[in-house]
Amino acid sequence: MTKYSALSDNAKGCILMMLSMAFFTFNDTFMKLLSADVPLFQALFFRSIITVVLMAGIAHRQGALHLKFPKRDRIAILVRTSCEVATAYLFLTALFHMPLANLTAILQALPLTIALAGAVFLKEPIGWRRMIAILIGLVGVLLIVRPGPSGFDFYSIYALLAVGMITIRDLVARRLSRETPSMTVALSAAIGVLLFSGGMTLGETWATVEVVHWMFISAAALCVVGGYLFSVMVMRQGDIGLVAPFRYTGLLWALVLGFFVFGDWPDAVTLLGALIVVLMGAFTFYRERQLARQA
Repeated sequence: MTKYSALSDNAKGCILMMLSMAFFTFNDTFMKLLSADVPLFQALFFRSIITVVLMAGIAHRQGALHLKFPKRDRIAILVRTSCEVATAYLFLTALFHMPLANLTAILQALPLTIALAGAVFLKEPIGWRRMIAILIGLVGVLLIVRPGPSGFDFYSIYALLAVGMITIRDLVARRLSRETPSMTVALSAAIGVLLFSGGMTLGETWATVEVVHWMFISAAALCVVGGYLFSVMVMRQGDIGLVAPFRYTGLLWALVLGFFVFGDWPDAVTLLGALIVVLMGAFTFYRERQLARQA
């Protein structure tokens, strides 16, 4: 028996969540490395080609490469794919112009925004403790973004809009039927991004892609697929309430990679805001776990 197989389900889930966050953050790093030499949509288009091929192969192997799912899910998949396309554009635009750690810190608000949107739009129950945690967490986001003449970065708007698109995307995903394979949904989104970025490249002046650029693009595609696969495996291992807070390790990866690769380090106010967001998000996960146990 290997050491991994001897671990508990919760321990495996924590490891898989950390791997998922690491892969996604490395993808961001490779894409940002391309920003100085390769236009946004050209880089996204090439990455999407490799991503779609890899995901199609995995979907075929899993038997999920088909359109046999309930008709009512088709509109939901279309909406989710549209949100994925918008997220790709907004996120990468922000990534190409913002420090990696600052952008990642803003994205840590996602558990808070999803919980709030679920309560508002899906009428999901939410107690006063979690509501206060969400409001405090949003104050932390304001500290990161700093909407004022001295600290505001225009591309922070793109990051906030990306958070909004991801929130809608995940809410729509909750309405999908169990009969619809996750890989089919993810592949649809990848194809949507491929078509969108391919169309947008027509308005760009293409750059010459050197060998090192292809290495970055290929590595980014592999990291995207790896991050998705690990995130799916997480859902099947352990107590999600215990495992979910480990998603914040993505911020640690962003801090380390941002410093050593790009020489960026957030200032004290940004770090304080990130800490507030992480603590409030972790508390939200904790309360959800408590309520699930009581139920």
